[in-house]
Amino acid sequence: MTKKKISPNTKAKLHPRNKHNERYNFEELIKTLPELESFVRPNQYEDLSIDFSKQDAVKALNKALLKQYYNINFWDIPEGFLCSPIPGRADYIHYVADLLAESNGGKVPTGEKIICLDIGVGANCVYPIIGNSEYSWSFIGSDISEKSLASAEAIKNNNESLKQSLKLRLQDNPTSTFRSVLNPEEKIAVTICNPPFHASAEAAQSSNFRKAKNLTGSQNENPELNFGGQHNELWCEGGELTFIKNMIFHSREFKENCEWFTSLVSKKDNLRSLKKALKEAEVSKFKVIPMGQGNKVSRIIAWTYIPQEKE
Repeated sequence: MTKKKISPNTKAKLHPRNKHNERYNFEELIKTLPELESFVRPNQYEDLSIDFSKQDAVKALNKALLKQYYNINFWDIPEGFLCSPIPGRADYIHYVADLLAESNGGKVPTGEKIICLDIGVGANCVYPIIGNSEYSWSFIGSDISEKSLASAEAIKNNNESLKQSLKLRLQDNPTSTFRSVLNPEEKIAVTICNPPFHASAEAAQSSNFRKAKNLTGSQNENPELNFGGQHNELWCEGGELTFIKNMIFHSREFKENCEWFTSLVSKKDNLRSLKKALKEAEVSKFKVIPMGQGNKVSRIIAWTYIPQEKE
């Protein structure tokens, strides 16, 4: 008799408040979204799962997760656009909540008066969905893509919880981060950003080859991009290092408008250059917040210009 492989019961290192710490309950998710059933089958551990190398399957899973855990009754994205993994996006929101709690007596601030700027909100609108559902925060979502904003607008207009809590703004200057998005007198609590990781289309494609091979165990000359992604979502000139350094430079002009500026940093090797840029920007304080989702390790870099009490 072949012995059944044992799979882990929890997802390692997710934030303690993350609703996705346990393995996906596909039976319950199918009840929430019946269309998910066609993508579900036993995996190598004989547990129910989906083929994560298939974008349609990942998209259906996201729909079910957003409906079951965040009360989102309508969610859709155009074909080929970034289909963000929900657990990792939720982790970012929870760690940002902890960051804001540091200057609020250790209590996570909640309510519509807490305004977050999502730089590159994308077609999927996932960060505003999770942040509003978990903490009732308000969001400004900016993007350079009109098509992405149209998709996010459709999600907003078809979910009551987002109609009043989300404002969407076009960044009409791709070389800028905050100008044309924030008004000079506008005050926000925090910025969040999932920057384009790659420095070129070729680098993004190469990464996709590796991901597809890891997921399927085979080499595919033209793999499906399971999580999708457009040019502005996956790559930009100079990659995430240049993108975040520009954001740091631009943040100086709006240092009195925002309590904390933050961004995801995928590549650990970029931290040294980013820390140097933050010192040159004369920020009051910066910190690196580690995150881990299963085998993937990432981190958030955060900085503020507001004088901090000595710890």
